Amino acid sequence: MTNLLVRLFIKDADKTDSPKVRERYGMLSSWVAIVCNLFLFAAKFILGLISNSIAITGDAFNNLSDVGSGVVTFIGFKAAAAPADEDHPFGHGRIEYISGMVITFFVFLVGFDVVKSSVEKIIHPEPVEFSLFVIAGLLLSILVKLWMSMFNRKLDKKIDSGTLRAAAQDSLNDCISTGATTLGIIIARFLPFPIDGFLGLMVGGFILYSGYGLAKETISPILGQKPDPELVHELYDIILSYPDITGVHDLVLHDYGPGRIMGSAHVEVSRTIDVMQAHDMIDNAEKHVQSMLHMPFVLHYDPIADDCEETQAMRKKIVEIVRGVNDKMTVHDFRMVPGPTHTNLIFDVVVPHEETRKNIELKQEIDKQLKGEPQTYFTVITFDRNYI
Repeated sequence: MTNLLVRLFIKDADKTDSPKVRERYGMLSSWVAIVCNLFLFAAKFILGLISNSIAITGDAFNNLSDVGSGVVTFIGFKAAAAPADEDHPFGHGRIEYISGMVITFFVFLVGFDVVKSSVEKIIHPEPVEFSLFVIAGLLLSILVKLWMSMFNRKLDKKIDSGTLRAAAQDSLNDCISTGATTLGIIIARFLPFPIDGFLGLMVGGFILYSGYGLAKETISPILGQKPDPELVHELYDIILSYPDITGVHDLVLHDYGPGRIMGSAHVEVSRTIDVMQAHDMIDNAEKHVQSMLHMPFVLHYDPIADDCEETQAMRKKIVEIVRGVNDKMTVHDFRMVPGPTHTNLIFDVVVPHEETRKNIELKQEIDKQLKGEPQTYFTVITFDRNYI
């Protein structure tokens, strides 16, 4: 069914790198969500009235919020596909993340409303009417939501969209909450007191928990989350495939929306290589990254003194000292500036996020390890934080 809908409504469906094709996938998901959730809202609302069940009625309004989510997804994908302009040179891709936040707001709103109604039902309980017609209707809604979850997951695998992943998970959550409601109605038939309010409270709590998970997923990329480790490894593999590039550091990736990543990095190249030759190699590496990973990428060239035995020996010593302070710290951009009374050791240290000591404390620890050396060394250290 999913493949049939894709073939019918998405032109050039295999060209998922195209913003226009990505937009069409989002449009398809949105329209399916709107149509299916309108049907489910109407059906569950009627079933809730027939059975006098606040849990079913709450579940119906959860589906109504999903209609709003579908509309927001539609607008989000449409706006995110807009090309870059003078005021937004990096495009409008982050609107897709913002649309996810709006969907999260709807989820929280429904969750709080269901909890409020359920508490009122617990305080003033009413009997729930058992009906095979109601049970059959709820089971049908579970099947519809299960299909919607699988549908969105298949679309997500094609375009890698956090919004579609959230939609898929939301549909799966609806399956679970509706299943709990159905089970509760069956159990209530054999109990002397109504448990509908308690079931509604559980459904409301589940909706709120789902909203919390969606909020984390949608807010994280806006705040600036850690890049995908697989993407980082691919970048390193491409850049280090050039034999004259001996190291990569200061890698930074900026996410301007799905499929709109830009990056930069520093590479280490021997100072003995001709400048024009090195520049040509760097250009080729940049183009290689852009062609393979479809992202604008800039490389900065750091010459290293690999032809100086004294510098290399001292660099090795510094690396050992730094790893002794914290085995996850790394050294780059090392150079020596000798003078008549002392030698300056200039280098950068990348500090992991879990390191709690201040930069001055780390420097003091490194300097203390150098005091036993026969020469006088002064360190000039730039401490970097890891962005990957």
